[in-house]
Amino acid sequence: MMGGGSDLDEAFRWLCDKANGGDFLILRARGSNDYNPYVNKLCKLNSVATLVILDRKGALDPAVADIIRHAEAVFIAGGDQSRYVNSWRNSPVQNAINEHVADGKPLGGTSAGLAVQGEFVYTAMNDRADGPDLTSAMVLTNPYQDQVALARDFLKIPHLQNLITDSHFAKRDRLGRSLVFLARIVQDGWSKNPREIAVDEKSAVLLDPDGKSTVVGMGKGAYFIQVKNLPEVCKVNVPLTFLDIATYHAPTGAHFDLETWSGSGGESYSLSVENGVVHSNRPDGAVY
Repeated sequence: MMGGGSDLDEAFRWLCDKANGGDFLILRARGSNDYNPYVNKLCKLNSVATLVILDRKGALDPAVADIIRHAEAVFIAGGDQSRYVNSWRNSPVQNAINEHVADGKPLGGTSAGLAVQGEFVYTAMNDRADGPDLTSAMVLTNPYQDQVALARDFLKIPHLQNLITDSHFAKRDRLGRSLVFLARIVQDGWSKNPREIAVDEKSAVLLDPDGKSTVVGMGKGAYFIQVKNLPEVCKVNVPLTFLDIATYHAPTGAHFDLETWSGSGGESYSLSVENGVVHSNRPDGAVY
């Protein structure tokens, strides 16, 4: 699970090792096959290929799903996760990816390819090429801002149920909007105690089948966030108030067990949002 930015050789080698020398497939909704030479240079594999699924028509093609089923490892590239959710939902492609995971085969992703891995997904449905990206400042003052578009049950990945995944986390100051997403998940009745795995740029979380993970990379690492209580105030056009949110910052080299939801090599602290402003109980008051 890579947080975006520069690709991490260590993360790709780890995913390649899980493929046991088989066929490595990159999935995209836009773009080219520029990952192919990069992965080929890093790994010894039977093949490396990129499948660009441009639209709904491609996602409904049984031949496309058949290609996915023959891969030993699948990697979902970055871009716009709304294209993945809107085009692939309820299609043979979605089914093939979930079958891939259910069969115990490895799955990876970066940026948007990370953002679609949790049970809950920010779909970015209202983001436009000529419009502003959704920022923390935009939604902390109004948790029901139109661009807060959430979906669920896209991919079914062990250990990633009941949580949302996010990327570019500290680099793009996405903490506030992530806390809004969690508040909305609770307020809208999807889950009483949702969690989040948020990964910074140039960082990755390497998750094994037993739920144990290691953080690698050159960024700020990963943040494992758990909701304990209902939001105090989560209403239309009213700043968010949401208290006592358990947070664990796992820098490079740290470990985190998703089964026990506990880590080593990192730092535990608590976050709160009061009247749209995020605070922490760290001695220096830092939120990242």
